[in-house]
Amino acid sequence: MRIITIEDLKDIYIKFHQRKLPFLLSKLNFNSYKRTQSAFNEQKIQSSNFWIIPAVKKRWNKLITGSEEVIYEEYLTENYFREKKTLKVLALGTGVCSHELKLAELNPHWEIHCYDFSDELLKTAKRTADDKKLNNIFFFAENILTHNFDQNDYDVVFFHASLHHFNKISEFLDKIVIKNLKSEGYLVINEYVGKNRLQYSDLQLEYINKAIDVIPKKYRKIFKTEIYKNHYSGSGLLRMIIADPSECADSESILPSIHKKFNVLEEKSFGNNILQSALKDIAHHFVEMDEEKSEILAKVFHLEDQLLKIHPSDFVFGVYRLKNK
Repeated sequence: MRIITIEDLKDIYIKFHQRKLPFLLSKLNFNSYKRTQSAFNEQKIQSSNFWIIPAVKKRWNKLITGSEEVIYEEYLTENYFREKKTLKVLALGTGVCSHELKLAELNPHWEIHCYDFSDELLKTAKRTADDKKLNNIFFFAENILTHNFDQNDYDVVFFHASLHHFNKISEFLDKIVIKNLKSEGYLVINEYVGKNRLQYSDLQLEYINKAIDVIPKKYRKIFKTEIYKNHYSGSGLLRMIIADPSECADSESILPSIHKKFNVLEEKSFGNNILQSALKDIAHHFVEMDEEKSEILAKVFHLEDQLLKIHPSDFVFGVYRLKNK
């Protein structure tokens, strides 16, 4: 375990330039819930993360759906719920609800309930829903851990990049997920399931730095700064807990806990073991592509494919059905 690293110090400098002093000061709050809120309450975060790269999104599509052009929301709809006349979905930790809104568009007969503690992000989602004239998606700013849901009321519980923000995963599944699912209901995840608090193995750090090495210096200039990404040393526990106490608190338990309580209908690995860290803060260079950048990303993708042959995937798409209660 790494308590504090050079990466932590660099991250403070980068966050100051990308999200300014008020964001850093919000991390001095002794209330861990408030610190977590501060990580997500901004409507427009100025950053450069790997998920903004179109080529990365196409890679995910290929690994999950089999086609670079088919997103997982379309795949999920077509392969599991096309024949359902009605479907009630509980989506937890939704943020701006981009994936839930897509599901609502694809499935007008679904009723989707989105829960998140950030009222600002949900207001943004509501405006989008109104603009698209969607009347089958609803938004609730609540603390999921203390809210009184209608028990056994949902056909599907849905998580996109949010389940790893909950602690004591096995208990959370029992008290929040399973309690609210109908008999033999579905669980759908698109999630980080890797090491708690991003405490990567030495092998993973080695491959992340191999990937950084294949990226020319001109594409390693960090967003909104004058510094370059030359090496990645991993995240320290202290910064992880201060910055967002919920981040990957019990992520290693996600798959083992799900497998005990649900039957696996489908489970697909799509990596990000290298991409998440190697491309963090430099992803903006690869939004607009040319032949040189395509060749660079191909090398990075190849390194990740090599690592995934000998190392568990950090991200998984899964569809599960509840075992008999």
